[in-house]
Amino acid sequence: MTDYTAPLDEMNFLVNDVLGMGDIAALPGYEECSDELVEAIYGEAGRYFSEVIAPTNQSADSEGCRVEDAAVVSAKSLDGLYQGFVAAGWPALTGDPQFEGQGLPHLAGVAVEEMCQSANLSFSLLPLLTKGVITAIERFASDEQKASYLPQLISGEWSGTMNLTESQAGSDLAAVRAKAVPVDDHYLISGQKIFITWGDHSYTDNIVHLVLARTPDAPEGVKGISLFIVPKFILDADGKPGQRNDVYPVSVEHKMGIHASPTCVLSFGDNDGAVGYLIGNENEGLSYMFAMMNHARLAVGLQGVSVAERAYQQAVNYARDRVQGNVPGQTERAPIIHHADVRRMLMMMRSQTEAARVLSYSAFSHWDYLSHSPDADIRAYHQRRVDILTPLVKALSTEVGNEVAYIGVQVHGGMGFIEETGAAQYMRDARILPIYEGTNGIQALDLIGRKLLRDKGAAASELLADLKQDLQCANELGLEHLAQPVLNSFDLCEQAIRFVFEQAGSDAHFAGAVAFDLLLLMSNSVAAALMVKSAIVAQQQLNAGSDKALFHKTKLATVQFYIEHVLPRTETYFRSLKNGHASTMAVDVDAF
Repeated sequence: MTDYTAPLDEMNFLVNDVLGMGDIAALPGYEECSDELVEAIYGEAGRYFSEVIAPTNQSADSEGCRVEDAAVVSAKSLDGLYQGFVAAGWPALTGDPQFEGQGLPHLAGVAVEEMCQSANLSFSLLPLLTKGVITAIERFASDEQKASYLPQLISGEWSGTMNLTESQAGSDLAAVRAKAVPVDDHYLISGQKIFITWGDHSYTDNIVHLVLARTPDAPEGVKGISLFIVPKFILDADGKPGQRNDVYPVSVEHKMGIHASPTCVLSFGDNDGAVGYLIGNENEGLSYMFAMMNHARLAVGLQGVSVAERAYQQAVNYARDRVQGNVPGQTERAPIIHHADVRRMLMMMRSQTEAARVLSYSAFSHWDYLSHSPDADIRAYHQRRVDILTPLVKALSTEVGNEVAYIGVQVHGGMGFIEETGAAQYMRDARILPIYEGTNGIQALDLIGRKLLRDKGAAASELLADLKQDLQCANELGLEHLAQPVLNSFDLCEQAIRFVFEQAGSDAHFAGAVAFDLLLLMSNSVAAALMVKSAIVAQQQLNAGSDKALFHKTKLATVQFYIEHVLPRTETYFRSLKNGHASTMAVDVDAF
């Protein structure tokens, strides 16, 4: 199994040169961030995650986790790692300084998150879910709740979980049945939640569960859901973890992948009732939870990038070492990296990983303006951009993670099917990504229903117009062969959106039948535009006498491969969408 090496040149190039860290550093609160600081942080992060965390990936996967005596027993390979991770300050990197965070921009932190996820995806889920909890508490909790929970969550001293799903509910949160009964200054929570990532462990002094539940007089459906803080240990008068709360793991799921991440069934209130504290107002919990989920969806998209990067690195190393067959121009047997078909697979892996990365990173750059710009109009602009990019990032990047991991097994040949090489683990781990935090089918419906029909396509048009502006200088640099296919693809996007508006009321099944094709059409087109933007910057730096000429030339070649071999898929998505939904729904249910 190959070692992991953080792609630092790529990360610094995207963050500092393509996506404008310098402009973000000028926002209030970010003034101390500089290119030099970012590079220094990335250098140390690269060393830490490659040397300390990455070697545990395969062993922790083999060991897994279990429940004994109503507590999770984690993989031994991870013992002490989380505590060291917290002591090094990595969880607090982008946290609010008001609550002991380091206050770096989200765009600076995203590369560190990618390194953590590539190093050990199961491990990375622990701080990832905590960030979602932080987001919800920062935006909706009372000042007292913020003071009680945020400093320890931001530092990583405590961890957090999201508790939405129940066995009868799945993605249909209207069917949530967990109860919350008011008693004095708190509520007593009862019910079971399933699929709770890192729902229990012994790595932190406390675990802060955010739980969706219904109060006694709540209306039916999603309008009757409230959100509660339910700590594993109830805080005492000094704000320290005290009495054990009535929430326990019943079991951990035996999963296809991410074996070292305990995915728990949690039971609340089997004894006296789990003490919970209402966040915000009763019956508004769903909107609060979506704020947390939207952040998590971007983070899951980044996981797709992370798994793809690790799978790609392993495939390249295997292809360099594995000698088999002859190639034109060589008399001796050659490493398989010299075979054209293997190169095709490696370029498919590389180009799609880079496309998903620049798409993901771009969303986090908009998040920085949204959270730190003093101008309300600028914040509103970037809110629109984050909103429309979220389903694109989540879907494209997780689909890429699966495809790249799949190709990685193929590069290994028969050895890819053998667990000990490690290639199969990436494929197993990646498979959950298009499913959780809202399936990619749900992301597609979100794109059509909440992002396009709601504003009649205004945000989408704004996005495409801005990207067209970014591509204007391509011709001056001799890159029109890269930019023009993207502009053609944008034309397909615009035609598709108009078609959706025309047909939206024609049949109740129309949106559901065409939404996924529209999602992939738009996400691949936007990713391609950002890839060409990267090529423009690379060419500009070459023209200026780049001291990293090999990197920039490789970037140009990778972008060209993506435009020639991946972007043409958009034509297929467009044709499929225009064919509509008739054949999708043509077979009678009883005939399946």
